[in-house]
Amino acid sequence: MKKYFLVLSLAIGMCANTTLAQTSQRPNILFIAIDDLKPELGAYGNILIKTPNIDRLAKQGTTFLNNYCQQAVCGPTRASILTGMRPDNTKIWDLKTQIRKVSPNIVTLPQYLITQGYTTSGIGKVFDPRNVDEDNDKASWSTPYYKTDNKYYAPGTGEPALGRYQLPATKLIAEKYINEAIQKGMKKGEANTYAMNLIRPTTESMDVPDNAYNDGANVLEAIDILSKLKNGKQPFFFAVGIAKPHLPFVAPKKYWDLYNRSDMPLAPYQQKTKNSVDVAYHNAGEIRAYSDIPAIIETTSQKDFGLTLPVDKQQELIHGYYAAVSYTDALVGQLLNTLDSLGLTKNTIVVLWGDHGWHLGDHNLWCKHTNFEQAAHAPLIIAAPGMTPGKTKSLTEFVDVFPTLCDLAGVPVPSNLNGKSLVPLIKDPTASVKKYSVSQYPRSSTSIETERQGYAEANIMGYSLRTERYRYTVWLKNSFRTTQAFKEDLLVGTELYDYKLDPLETVNVASDKKYISVATALKGDMLQYFATQVATKK
Repeated sequence: MKKYFLVLSLAIGMCANTTLAQTSQRPNILFIAIDDLKPELGAYGNILIKTPNIDRLAKQGTTFLNNYCQQAVCGPTRASILTGMRPDNTKIWDLKTQIRKVSPNIVTLPQYLITQGYTTSGIGKVFDPRNVDEDNDKASWSTPYYKTDNKYYAPGTGEPALGRYQLPATKLIAEKYINEAIQKGMKKGEANTYAMNLIRPTTESMDVPDNAYNDGANVLEAIDILSKLKNGKQPFFFAVGIAKPHLPFVAPKKYWDLYNRSDMPLAPYQQKTKNSVDVAYHNAGEIRAYSDIPAIIETTSQKDFGLTLPVDKQQELIHGYYAAVSYTDALVGQLLNTLDSLGLTKNTIVVLWGDHGWHLGDHNLWCKHTNFEQAAHAPLIIAAPGMTPGKTKSLTEFVDVFPTLCDLAGVPVPSNLNGKSLVPLIKDPTASVKKYSVSQYPRSSTSIETERQGYAEANIMGYSLRTERYRYTVWLKNSFRTTQAFKEDLLVGTELYDYKLDPLETVNVASDKKYISVATALKGDMLQYFATQVATKK
């Protein structure tokens, strides 16, 4: 790995002097990161959800219909898209390890673009803040990372309580618990955590302006930042992170009013897969931590996996998710309108992505944290100047974004990245750049997780290949990573799903005699993938 990063550093140094003089003609890049956004969008075929602005962007660019994340949780998948490296290379599998401590020489996309004459800046959640330094990875930004400026909040609302809520009753209770914690000698951050353990509802609908919440305030600030960037002498890479639709599902009331709760689509299959692998499931620990959930599940008969919620709560959560997505869509519209009004659209690449999918009751699961389709499938839309709009069903991954943006920007593509440029698909949506996409997820040794966050020391890792028709997943013990040689006795479970015949993953056919040839071929692909990954580290 040291040799690997040395080669990259030398390549960057050689490129820098030759590219600085050419930067004035290079396109800008607006990099929109959206938290927990699954591909439930008009552009992806959902006719119920209201996402006119993201759909507008899709009509201007390429929609990657079969795009997959590297790991279905914020920190690792964000580290992957921003470095072009898989989790086993970034060494980020959790929500607590800082990337520079385990991979100090790794080069991020914005860091690399600085060497190519770009100015780089960001606001909101782009990296997961738990995986970077207090400056959101200082090495990545030529301008100090922007923080939410209080002046952008709506007059009369003030900052949201705990960074999330505007409901007066919630704010009052939160303030009470924060003061209680401070009196016990806790610091501000500890006091907020203390309060959130006691008052953190899953949803909120308030008749307030968009900028009553953090995302709305950040986007107003981002608009002003774009105005400043327009006047710069260098092309810019500007990353804007939007936290919704991440829990809690809070959004101004007007977005809730776009939907009737009775229309909210319940997951049609809320059971455990036949012939299932127990370690593939989790107990929805993230949502269990919200203060309104324990009382609900105490009176609801629970299955031995996932999280069983009554129908009315399921519909409330799905309604909240849809409202939060529409709120996010409106904020994206503000950014796109700003590009238009500033005359930047014709020379700006816009990439919009949601870091992973989200379970909305399927398999009796909520949140992400699996290798199932609803967690691993993630949206990706890229609109680039001079490119014909279109949609592609070809397989793509987040590690492909780094080389793609380099290719579109006209800068050299580092040879050591794990992904491939998607420009061939932008030019020809029927083309193909890879045989399969790869996701992975770590799991504790028990089927019921005792702790959601962490996993740096997890002793089981699930690797999942997604082809056009199938998903093949292997779960391996003894802290296996692709830095090691595969051994058959490490296997603790295998899954195979046929999405042509079984789109809801109701039956694991890994041991079905009818699928012997398919399973054998996909296992061969998996072993080849493992061998290739080991080879790159020598």
